[in-house]
Amino acid sequence: MALRGTAATSAPAATGNTVTAVSFTMEFPTTPMAGAALAIVRRSEAEAIVNHSARSFFFAELLAIHEGLHHDSGYDRELLFAATVMHDLGTGALAPGRARFEVEGADLAAEVLAEHRVPQADIARVWEAIALHTSPGIAERRGLLAYLTAEGSKMDIGFNAPVTASYQAAIHAAYPRLRMVRTLTDAIVDHAARSETAAPIYSMGQQFALERRESGATQLERLAAGLIPWGE
Repeated sequence: MALRGTAATSAPAATGNTVTAVSFTMEFPTTPMAGAALAIVRRSEAEAIVNHSARSFFFAELLAIHEGLHHDSGYDRELLFAATVMHDLGTGALAPGRARFEVEGADLAAEVLAEHRVPQADIARVWEAIALHTSPGIAERRGLLAYLTAEGSKMDIGFNAPVTASYQAAIHAAYPRLRMVRTLTDAIVDHAARSETAAPIYSMGQQFALERRESGATQLERLAAGLIPWGE
């Protein structure tokens, strides 16, 4: 599995003996499950985080096209939508604050999928992708869905930005940033403060809370201020 790239918007996909082009589209899946996933994030998350999640899906799609992964046996567009759009559910109002936000988000997403009778094996893949999306060095070794979910969310904070070049302006116009980095950091720190088990040692929640206490800003916020090509 390739892990890096520059820029492209389509790639060949094998269908039997025919090779067809896969094109990027700014349209969400229209199944009831996809609708439920979008509804729960809109109901429970700040708008800036909802938009971040939508952009993460589009950026993950662009990466999959760039790396020719649409014909991979592990690729499923609807599951990718579910994982990327719901990957920060643990920062929202529905998370109970008893475990780290990645795990609580994964649990909430699994409930949505179960309600729509998604096969248990696919629920497990989405759960793992969400739970591991802040675990670089691990997510990319846990299958294509986990890889794309983690990379899509990272691309929205500027990693691998050249892959998004042809579409990032349109994506940002449709789903503006709204100071996403600050809003998401606030939500993670707030979640971490809800209980000791919500921010175990070395978790992102614990690290963000520590950095905020020590210097008033996290490394991610400083990165956004200086390096992310489109700001926070």
